[in-house]
Amino acid sequence: MLAEILAVLAVVLAALACVLAALALRRAPSRATGDGVEALPEDVHGLRQEVAALKAENADALRHLSVVRYDAFGDVGGHLSWSLAVLDDAGNGVVLTSIHGRSEARTYAKSVAGWTCEQQLSPEEEEAIEHARP
Repeated sequence: MLAEILAVLAVVLAALACVLAALALRRAPSRATGDGVEALPEDVHGLRQEVAALKAENADALRHLSVVRYDAFGDVGGHLSWSLAVLDDAGNGVVLTSIHGRSEARTYAKSVAGWTCEQQLSPEEEEAIEHARP
């Protein structure tokens, strides 16, 4: 019985809180009174400038990644060899390749500028760069 009374009281208090919140929102002055960008508060303009600066700063972040796994030799299975492209928005970065054989593994790094490389790329490295392209 006490639990039912408390439940009803909680529902009534919640409804009262909703009504008071709605009244408070009606009485609150509106900060943006016009239409368009001119009507936005100054802090919104500042936030837009910060977002634009962050986007410009993020352009040269190495954020485009792609991994291609493959069998480099016919007698070694399991796709243990791989090529990894790590590039920024302009296609600048690096391609890392690890060739796994029966008795050894070799690792290579090739720099990439503008989505191309001065060194000759393997088909798997070209594929990794192509998959990393947005």
